[in-house]
Amino acid sequence: MPRPKTTLRQLSYFIALADTGSFTRAAEQMGVSQPSLSQQIRALETIIGAPLFERGVPAILTPLGRDLLDRARSILLDVTDLEEVRTTSTDTLIGTIRLGVSPTLGAYLMPSLVARLHREHPALRVHVREGLPTVLARDLANGVHDLILAQLPVAGSSLHSERLFREPLHVTMAADHPLRSKRYITPADLRGANLLTLMPEYRLAEQVAAIAMDVGAHVLRDYEGTSLDAIRQMAGMGMGLALLPELYVRQEIREGDDVVVRPIKGGRYYREIGLLWRQGAGRAPAFGLIADLLRAAAA
Repeated sequence: MPRPKTTLRQLSYFIALADTGSFTRAAEQMGVSQPSLSQQIRALETIIGAPLFERGVPAILTPLGRDLLDRARSILLDVTDLEEVRTTSTDTLIGTIRLGVSPTLGAYLMPSLVARLHREHPALRVHVREGLPTVLARDLANGVHDLILAQLPVAGSSLHSERLFREPLHVTMAADHPLRSKRYITPADLRGANLLTLMPEYRLAEQVAAIAMDVGAHVLRDYEGTSLDAIRQMAGMGMGLALLPELYVRQEIREGDDVVVRPIKGGRYYREIGLLWRQGAGRAPAFGLIADLLRAAAA
């Protein structure tokens, strides 16, 4: 009698139960009855030859179950990538792409990108969702997104990154700040200055901290902003200097506003923007085309 084989359905049910810890919630999530889900879990345990969950509430993975969980996720991701290969050539996009974007980038690149994609590739649908960089990277690895647009570097050995462009940082200050009369700001001008920054969940916050250490400035940890708009407003109130990315400055700050913007001399300080996807993703050639369109949108 042939030995039963593991099915993708069983792996899906197994992951759902591991994530929810409840047979009832897992069954609801998968759209099946609880007895059906329980039967498939038992069948999988029979094939494996050992329990995968401790029996009780909540359903807790056994050590073997924990080992199997990562493998199961990887298998389903590989299958998803295989099923989503729908390119008719390396420069034609068809289907749906799920794109995760950092909030410090989305508003300044997405309108142009989406409009051009819809115009030049009408068979393509792009679902854009903003999220914090750490969450974006996790969701990309777990298959929630096909691509993410974020500031580099992004941790993750299973991720491929395509460098897109360098975005200079500009010093933003209150309109009456003593440095307003300078055409360029030098690193020496920043010595002893108070620098405003975003919450630590943003890669830009780490970069501002590194720049502060490099030039001898101070990061105002008591005034961490939740957005670029927030630290721009704080700079306008005279609470400190903000290092803002060029795309934001270009689209959000106008002459006569409550702030003055000056470039940093020497071009030493910039952020690196990249597009990331899972290693070996089936649509990598199409992703490369999107990378080219993003470079054009940022130019």
